[in-house]
Amino acid sequence: MSLLELEGVRKRREDGGALLLREVSLRIEAGELAVVWGMRGSGRSTLLRIAAGIEPPDAGAVRFEGRDLSGRGRRLLGEGIGYCHRTLRFGESQSALEHAMVGPLSRWVAPAAARRRALAALERVGAAHCAGLRQHKLTGGEAVRVALARTLALAPRMVVVDEPVAGVDLAERDGVLGLLRSLADEGVAVLASTGESTGLSQADRAFALGEGTLRSAPQRPLAAVVQLRRAASGGS
Repeated sequence: MSLLELEGVRKRREDGGALLLREVSLRIEAGELAVVWGMRGSGRSTLLRIAAGIEPPDAGAVRFEGRDLSGRGRRLLGEGIGYCHRTLRFGESQSALEHAMVGPLSRWVAPAAARRRALAALERVGAAHCAGLRQHKLTGGEAVRVALARTLALAPRMVVVDEPVAGVDLAERDGVLGLLRSLADEGVAVLASTGESTGLSQADRAFALGEGTLRSAPQRPLAAVVQLRRAASGGS
């Protein structure tokens, strides 16, 4: 049994217009780093929200560890699935450490224990030096690491992260992608999206999403970028 399974998932745009996802099926295993590539408006962010249980599909099934996410997605968030927002949104007076503590505190973890978890998570993602910093003091790469720390503080078995290298300087991108790779190597499943070919460099499997259809790349990701672009645009 796969950790995450999507079968025949369909989803229309909120206005009831064109289909964003057409019979999309996907399986993610523990310890796997899978990346979905797609152009802007392709539905890649919608696919990730559905995979995390945040947004329901119009049709099809989404299961995590064999459990249907319908009606339970929000409960499973933090109890196995960690969804990482690509942009940080915390109070002007809040530090990175306080931001990373939010998840445990929301699960009624005692403040002292929540602080320990948050500090350990910041250290794990290479952002211990950011603990006392406010959001405006963080670089793009540091902001992604702090966002991941907040997610990891709840010890998820799968991390879903939307466009982890968007807005991150080129000098920091390899470090962020290497971090995702190391999480997968430790047994945490990682499902990410990207609109840039560099976001595929560390993936075990790469997929292209275009015209509502998800296609897999049979080659190593960087060698398959041209093929992915053709697939996403409906070409041969």
